[in-house]
Amino acid sequence: MSDPSCPVPLGAGDRVLLAHGSGGRLAAELVARVFLPHLDDPELHRLADAAVVDPDQGRLALTTDAYVVRPRFFPGGDIGSLAVHGTVNDLAMMGARPRFLTAAFVLEEGLPLTDLERIAASMGAAARRAGVRVVAADTKVVERGNGDGVFVTTAGAGIVPPGRHVGPERIRPGDVLVLTGPVGSHGVAVLGARGDLGFEVDVESDSAPLNGLVEAMLAAGDVRAMRDATRGGLAAVANELAAASGVRFELDEAAIPVLDPVRRTCDALGLDPLHLANEGVCLAAVAPSDVDAVLAAARADEHGRAATVIGAVERDGDSGGGSGVARVVQRTRYGTRRPLLVPAGDPLPRIC
Repeated sequence: MSDPSCPVPLGAGDRVLLAHGSGGRLAAELVARVFLPHLDDPELHRLADAAVVDPDQGRLALTTDAYVVRPRFFPGGDIGSLAVHGTVNDLAMMGARPRFLTAAFVLEEGLPLTDLERIAASMGAAARRAGVRVVAADTKVVERGNGDGVFVTTAGAGIVPPGRHVGPERIRPGDVLVLTGPVGSHGVAVLGARGDLGFEVDVESDSAPLNGLVEAMLAAGDVRAMRDATRGGLAAVANELAAASGVRFELDEAAIPVLDPVRRTCDALGLDPLHLANEGVCLAAVAPSDVDAVLAAARADEHGRAATVIGAVERDGDSGGGSGVARVVQRTRYGTRRPLLVPAGDPLPRIC
């Protein structure tokens, strides 16, 4: 007779087990060992079915997102800090002050617990830097081969102060387009971390919380609308904003900042840095009278030091166009104009 075995091991070991998702003793031990120490919040420690929080006065902003980045650790960040930054930034783009986050972790059986603890620690540190609280969380475990290590889903809540309005409906012809930093760095950093380029790339992700930068810009002048340039990159968000506001954007190719290693990598691979994801860069439409003040405020923040004007807003149909032409036109280094289209697909899947 073979040796009897227990379907639920007595010790937790060093890897995620299916039993960690059972809701039993091992699940409780995982929460106590990994999540509570790093996502440290009084509401989370209550281990209740829902968080009860006190919102500030103002309008409530809500967002939700999922993160499936591969690899889960990359230069400049990881899936934990990325989940916080992405959620915080989505709230900030609406003029909200991010306050609360929730997180759900889908774990694959066999994930090293050291990896999970590293992710939880990074997530907690990112939340503290951004000034937000992780007030509720959940964990599920799937069978080996069905989860690619770890996926993270978040929800975020923030408060839009009374009298503050930020949105594409406020964009007007004559507004100036401000970009807060170089584009393409996150996409290239993640691509390099996958190790399949055949050459080394010295680029770190720009993953960062932008709520402090946004507050400074909003305090300095009339920022009509903002969008962080994540999936689809600058090309996608410029087209989204232009379409939503019924205007056209003209961008100056020479004015768009791209780090030299990013540009070299894109040239070698035939990629356009304007199509690559960023996790710490936003595009803003600013009233022309306030551009200098908004730029100065952005450059005073660590995440906006490279902020610059990259274009302007035109009436739909200016520059010889019409309602049937591209919403975003790029003025090239040679003085010609070409449409900047939304990419048909993601050239680098699983980067956020």
